[in-house]
Amino acid sequence: MFDSLTSKLDSIFNKLKKAPSLNKGQVETGLKEIREALLAADVALPVVKKFIEDIKPKAIGQEIIQSTSPGQMLVKIVYDELVKILGEKSEEINLKAVPPASILLVGLQGSGKTTTSVKLAKNVEKKYKKKILLVSLDIYRPAAQEQLKVLCEKNSLNSLPIIKDELPLDIAKRAKNAAGLSGSDIIIFDTAGRTQIDLNMMNEIKNIKTEVKPVETILVADSLTGQIAVNLATEFDKAVELTSIILTRVDGDGRGGAALSMRQTTGKPIKFLGVGEKIDDLETFHPDRLANRILGMGDVVSLVEKASQDLDEEKIKAAEENLKKGAFTFNDYLMQLRQMKKMGGMDGVLSLLPGVSKAKEQMKNENIDEKLLSANEAIILSMTKKERENPEIISGSRRKRISLGSGTEAQAINRLLKQFKMMSKMMKKMSKGKMPKGQLPDELLNNLK
Repeated sequence: MFDSLTSKLDSIFNKLKKAPSLNKGQVETGLKEIREALLAADVALPVVKKFIEDIKPKAIGQEIIQSTSPGQMLVKIVYDELVKILGEKSEEINLKAVPPASILLVGLQGSGKTTTSVKLAKNVEKKYKKKILLVSLDIYRPAAQEQLKVLCEKNSLNSLPIIKDELPLDIAKRAKNAAGLSGSDIIIFDTAGRTQIDLNMMNEIKNIKTEVKPVETILVADSLTGQIAVNLATEFDKAVELTSIILTRVDGDGRGGAALSMRQTTGKPIKFLGVGEKIDDLETFHPDRLANRILGMGDVVSLVEKASQDLDEEKIKAAEENLKKGAFTFNDYLMQLRQMKKMGGMDGVLSLLPGVSKAKEQMKNENIDEKLLSANEAIILSMTKKERENPEIISGSRRKRISLGSGTEAQAINRLLKQFKMMSKMMKKMSKGKMPKGQLPDELLNNLK
């Protein structure tokens, strides 16, 4: 997420932070580089211009230039302005209405509306304990209604039964009656998308909106489209008065232009970010946390929140006690691998840790990817209980059996054992706070290959 922008900003600030003092010329050069980095990230030009204009008076002030750590102070100024353009504070989804409250999702075809509607339903259900009915109004895209039905069944959510050849407005009316009869608290309407905005599309949405009277009209926009997403938001807002925005595919967006431009350009808050394909991969939008991520400061709060989901407290405590005693087993390692997968894999975890740009670059250069996690998991699962607890007993014959059981080469077994040994040492160092910030030991990297 925002890797390209973060890397560029990190490089700029590293140069400035190394200088014992800064003059006006150095600050102005730094601001010029920040401007170029933001434009390269596809941030809207008016947003960039205002951002630099707001920063400049503070950045070249005497307080900064004469400071003992001017680079750090400049980072703080940039952080504050980033939070400001992102919306300053997170905003909850509006559910204040006499049940059933209607939520209308709009957007172009391919933006991820249908999947997002299910993610949103699951998020609201879990957080607010609400009964939700999902409704597809898309009669144009082949099997669109069936897609929503299947996703709902898969995730134990209720969807409105499909009646063939029924028009969108009639579906909406039937949904309101069905929600009232079933005692649903919320109806989420997944509207039809088009390949482009057209008059028919907007008229249809306007009529639906008049009928269902939504408390939220949410634009679902693909962050990968950058400036196009911003222009899209402006056009939809003019036509149907948006209340908020959900950005999808943010996990694949290395630039971040859409996220940084949306609020400033439209005045509408971003309320959620789609960060993956899983049903739980919908994050509440927090401007301060996102600003931290963009500046490479990590997002430890979000990391803790993710880690706390679906955890076996007893297993965690047992692992902590083992670590304190200097014991780290393959059972502990397996638990870490599985939890890492739940949290978005290695890249997902690293993205939330402060000062990890070097570590991510190291892993990229060494071609270390998610396949390694799956292979290691298969190897560990092929071990006996005794082998997991005492890896030193794994002899040649045992390695051959593990290799056959996991479908991996003997070389992979040897690599994992070496890696595990190094990991044990690293875990002990981490528990004592001795690991260098944002950097993986060369020895561990070599064993990961």
